[in-house]
Amino acid sequence: MKLDGFDGRVAFVTGGAGGIGATIAKTLRGLGAKVAVGDLANVAHEGILGVHLDVTSEDSVHDAISTVVQELGPPTIVVLNAGIFPSEPLESTTLDSWERTMRVNLTGAFLCAREVLPHMREAGYGRLVTLGSSAGITGGSKNVAAYGASKAGVMALTKAIATEYAPFGITSNALAPTLINTDMVAGIAHMADRIPVGRLGEVEDVADIAVFLCSSHAGYITGAVVDVNGGFLIH
Repeated sequence: MKLDGFDGRVAFVTGGAGGIGATIAKTLRGLGAKVAVGDLANVAHEGILGVHLDVTSEDSVHDAISTVVQELGPPTIVVLNAGIFPSEPLESTTLDSWERTMRVNLTGAFLCAREVLPHMREAGYGRLVTLGSSAGITGGSKNVAAYGASKAGVMALTKAIATEYAPFGITSNALAPTLINTDMVAGIAHMADRIPVGRLGEVEDVADIAVFLCSSHAGYITGAVVDVNGGFLIH
């Protein structure tokens, strides 16, 4: 079955230069969406609009979305993927490091959501998907307090948006992946034996679920946090 609900719609993916974000963007493009990605890095994906985006800056977020609207139209499918993964003991975490993690992972999601939701409300349709983490549920492994706290915040924000915007035809869901084989968490191959399905997750595993939640088939799913972890966390 081919997923429906993408033809003619504008999709925007943050943190889309590589990894999970790039895979989501390319998958959306392949399904017929007009796709833009925002990132600090240069983005060069065929058939996809790249815009400079610093999710910690209100002006940058506003300018990026304005460019998408001008070039492609108002975005009604949005995946908030931009994030950082600091790993440091709590007692060694400086206030600057803590606040940077919150600015990128949580405040960045808030700023981007705040900017795109009016376009969705005006269209009477929207799909918002955020990238949380199992660390936001469990606190994560040791030395990731700031990351875990920021992702817990992202998932709570996602649920709040779901409640507030459901009357306008907008769904809002989060993913809670863990042990995904990306550059951000390099060096985890040895943990595959701790996963019931017997392997690490790949970026496609996350992208496929994100794209399903962006489709017309997921109109009755909102406020959910979907685990993508191969059974690593069952709760």
